[in-house]
Order: sequence, then structure tokens, then C-alpha cells
Amino acid sequence: DVQLQASGGGSVQAGGSLRLSCVPSGLTFDDYAIGWFRQVPGKEREGVACISSSDGRTDYEDTVKGRFTISSDNAKNTVYLQMNSLKSEDTAVYYCAKGWATIPVAHGMDCWGKGTLVTVSS
Repeated sequence: DVQLQASGGGSVQAGGSLRLSCVPSGLTFDDYAIGWFRQVPGKEREGVACISSSDGRTDYEDTVKGRFTISSDNAKNTVYLQMNSLKSEDTAVYYCAKGWATIPVAHGMDCWGKGTLVTVSS
């Protein structure tokens, strides 16, 4: 079975940084995309960033552009989300997902991992 494990969440003050990791098991990072999403209770899940394994193309949601960076280490079969200049509004549970979409849209993903909580205090 394909599983995705997200980790790296935690508590940080505004302006700080965190790096999330996503490790897909049961497959290698080959010919699909990995997306990061986040969700706040009572709100819909929001796409944050996406990376395509075929060409490394990335895409970001507007509010994180310039602050977040998605990258992959194929040797480690890991996808990262480096989050800098964090704001209180970035507080959410973050999920990684696998799919075919080259932009971070939930309907373009077919396998989801458990989330990791990011809390940013102001």
C-alpha cells in the first residue's frame, strides 16, 4: 500500500522557520506529483505547494510565494516544504498528498498522509 508520512510540524514564533518532510512509502518519487496542503478547523483544505517528479516543476499558492519552498531529494525519496517568515495565519494542520496534478488542488491528489500540526504564535 502507498502511504505518505508527513513530519516536522511544531510551534514557532512569527517570523520563524520550519521544514516539513513527506516520505512516500510503497512507491518512488517517479512520474507523479507531491502536494502540500493545510487545513484549519472549520475551513476547507487549502493547497499550498506542489512539485512534479518528472520535471521538478513547482507551483505555490499566492500567500506563500516567496516564503515557502517545496523541494525533493530523490535519493532520500523525500519531499520537503521549507517554510520561512511564518505568520500566525500559517497555523494549520499540514498534509502531503500524491497525485497527478501539477498545481496544489485537492481533486488532483489520490493518496493522502496524516497531517502534522504547525502553530505560529504572534
